Amino acid sequence: MHYRYPLILLLVTVVWGMTFPVLKVATVLLSGVEITTLRFCIAALCMLPFVRGISLAAWRDGFWLGALALVSMAAQAYGLQFIASNRSAFLTSLNVLMVPLLGLLLGGRPSWMIFVAAALACLGIGMMSYDGEAHLWADIATLLAALAYAVYTMGMSARARLHKAVQLASAQVWCMAAMGLVWMLLDSGLARVKSLPAALNMEVLLGLLFLGALASAATFFLQALAQTHVSAEQAAIIYAMEPVFAALFAWFYLAEVMTSMAQAGALVVIFAVVLSQRPGAVQAGGGKEPPNAYPPPK
Repeated sequence: MHYRYPLILLLVTVVWGMTFPVLKVATVLLSGVEITTLRFCIAALCMLPFVRGISLAAWRDGFWLGALALVSMAAQAYGLQFIASNRSAFLTSLNVLMVPLLGLLLGGRPSWMIFVAAALACLGIGMMSYDGEAHLWADIATLLAALAYAVYTMGMSARARLHKAVQLASAQVWCMAAMGLVWMLLDSGLARVKSLPAALNMEVLLGLLFLGALASAATFFLQALAQTHVSAEQAAIIYAMEPVFAALFAWFYLAEVMTSMAQAGALVVIFAVVLSQRPGAVQAGGGKEPPNAYPPPK
């Protein structure tokens, strides 16, 4: 496997990590639902030149992939109302373990190395962010978010090879923008939605442009491009680098301090990502081209 594709996914996690301070600023004026919807509306406009010619199959796959991603975001947003962001990050990271387990249930053959790397990634994120204050329904919602994103990661690896990356990303972003608008109207109400333009200042607007153009449109395209060549199991472990980069950017921009435990956890995650990219990490029996260790969903 060419290492440029894992490096592309690593770049995606860098961009995701940069969203942390941007979201901190935006949440002063906007709700999580409003931020999510507006970022995907901006992303949809960015992808508008590529909408023409998208096949019905790409729209179908884009719709259900977008729905999974939106369910994950919505469930995580609900959980964050009742539990600390540290606990949410830890529970969400369990998708790293869910991907190889689901792959195994679907007839795949992830190697022992993948399971070790996945467990190490979860351990590292736990060292960085675990918080012990539980809330039953919030924990269940956050675990649902992790499961939805695990299925999303598997679906992306299974379907990305069937479409042009830019078309699958465009279909997904447009479907998410449409579903997000319905979600925002139900959550915020029509009067609040009409007042949103007046509520935005330049700092928040620039943040939304970054979230929409780079952290949504560009990253969805890069995911669709790279996961044609990277297995879902390996992609999930690479995505575990997100909280590492988030912590680094929070330290740089917001002067937040990383404890010694958090620093050690970050090193464990990095080691897990390196381990997941070793030859033979995808299938126990080896294989020269194992982009998917399971059959694509029907």
